[in-house]
Amino acid sequence: MAQGTGSINSDYKDWEWSDDAGERARLLQSPSVETVPKNSESQGNSLGATSALGAVFIVVNAALGAGLLNFPAAFSMAGGVAAGIALQMCMLIFIIGGLVILAYCSQASNERTYQEVVWAVCGKVPGVLCEVAIAVYTFGTCIAFLIIIGDQEDKIIAALVKEPEEVGSSRWYTDRKFTISITAFLLILPLSIPKEIGFQKYASSLSVIGTWYVTAVIIIKYIWPDKELVPVEIPTSPSTWTAVFNAMPTICFGFQCHVSSVPVFNSMKQPEVKTWGAVVTAAMVIALFVYTGTGVCGFLTFGAGVEQDVLMSYPSNDIPVALARAFIILCVLTSYPILHFCGRAVLEGLWLRYTGVTVEEDVVRERRRRLLQTISWFLLTLLLALFIPDIGKVISVIGGLAACFIFVFPGLCLIQAKLSEIQETRAISWWAQVSYGVFMVTLGAFIFGQTTANAIFVDLTA
Repeated sequence: MAQGTGSINSDYKDWEWSDDAGERARLLQSPSVETVPKNSESQGNSLGATSALGAVFIVVNAALGAGLLNFPAAFSMAGGVAAGIALQMCMLIFIIGGLVILAYCSQASNERTYQEVVWAVCGKVPGVLCEVAIAVYTFGTCIAFLIIIGDQEDKIIAALVKEPEEVGSSRWYTDRKFTISITAFLLILPLSIPKEIGFQKYASSLSVIGTWYVTAVIIIKYIWPDKELVPVEIPTSPSTWTAVFNAMPTICFGFQCHVSSVPVFNSMKQPEVKTWGAVVTAAMVIALFVYTGTGVCGFLTFGAGVEQDVLMSYPSNDIPVALARAFIILCVLTSYPILHFCGRAVLEGLWLRYTGVTVEEDVVRERRRRLLQTISWFLLTLLLALFIPDIGKVISVIGGLAACFIFVFPGLCLIQAKLSEIQETRAISWWAQVSYGVFMVTLGAFIFGQTTANAIFVDLTA
């Protein structure tokens, strides 16, 4: 994407909150990405240490996660393998395009995080909406993580007690609400309290290994199915043409790595848009194969009867699947604090802007406020997870927000960036890029509206 000759409008001054506090608040800096300070003496020398291959790995890690457990159910909702794959391929074009646009706008605005790019390029209202959306999205994802823990622990406990799951669940120490709560209080809460969670970055490789193992198990179980597996009905077409759109929240949730992509781009040795395009294309193709392998094989194994969490469809006493469940639990345990850190950082930035207090002046009260924020966040997500046992219901809600990060905000950034260019005549490429941005915003708004309405009127009221 060609660089423009104009500059990006950065209208922080017309926002009544503190410019200094907002500028210096650490907002959603990915714990697994180390970048140089934005105020380096020379922008030309402020290069990161991440190679292109390393950036591919980080982006894949950001995209892959526990969301893959819902892909077989998404294929079922879409109406079969052909519809699911076609929908993924169509959306992948815009997913990659959004990542390239964010890099282009980050370079043009000299901002290093997603929401700062939106602030600088689009202005105060989209900037605040973006930060609120990030906070809500990370909050919903934390709920989904706790539900996944409960799903996997149910099956593991059923295998350990060697009794039918219905019988085991009647005992207090095997009750789902108790196991989720004890795991959350003992493991997740202590990891969420620290001010910095840079130590969590070393768990990212383990998460990648875990997701790859889950995919491998699902594929192998399809190729060599268990003898007691009963043949199931495999839908080959959607029940209605609108049913295809029911898979969109899962696809958006699975491929959403855009929020963490801006720090990754700025951490590269050569942060160039062209190189970044190759990086994200390779990363998304890898993620596509993983998600497609999981979705297709899981769907073909269990058909229309597949659970929202595909691992719940397998028997409790299956050893390889039990190991997959352990991997997923470990992945979620290390991912929750990172997502909470991101949401807490955004809330902290909003608070500092609102109060007008600088970071240095607020050191004494920061610890008390951080403890209050962390405990409130933790208890609310835990409470909702205990009474929302279906991961699909949560993904259907936050999947619409993921569409905003993938389509709406990058599209707005592209439109505003091109409008800010000073040109005597508008070339065809300029009009094409503006039209592409408008289409992305329209598509993202449609996905957000459709999935959110469906979640409210169908899933949450069911």
